[in-house]
Amino acid sequence: MRKSHHPDPEIIGPAEGHEARVRSRFWKTVKKAIAAIPFIDEVVAAYYCALDPETPASVRATLLAALAYFVVPLDIVPDFILGFGFSDDITVLVTAIGMVRRHIGERHRLAARVALDRLAAEKAG
Repeated sequence: MRKSHHPDPEIIGPAEGHEARVRSRFWKTVKKAIAAIPFIDEVVAAYYCALDPETPASVRATLLAALAYFVVPLDIVPDFILGFGFSDDITVLVTAIGMVRRHIGERHRLAARVALDRLAAEKAG
């Protein structure tokens, strides 16, 4: 069995569709975008919500589509363009998260805080 790249595998279900793409690229993209996206904690909470098997399918689909857009480096405004690269991703993420915000629970936000603290510790150490 392949080891998960995500810090808290106990709340996620099996990979399929957009989910596989998001799982494989999410943390690498977060590391690049962490300074460019001021609400990265909410993006990470949305990630955990999208992978939570208890999240309604329509909410999962909405979040996975937005997160798939986020992790693809070549989109409307390529992510490598300094200062503008994540601007279109921000728009997509804000819209999707706004649509389903009530489904992003405290356990998703707690998992996000733990994961972001781990990333910060890795970067510092």
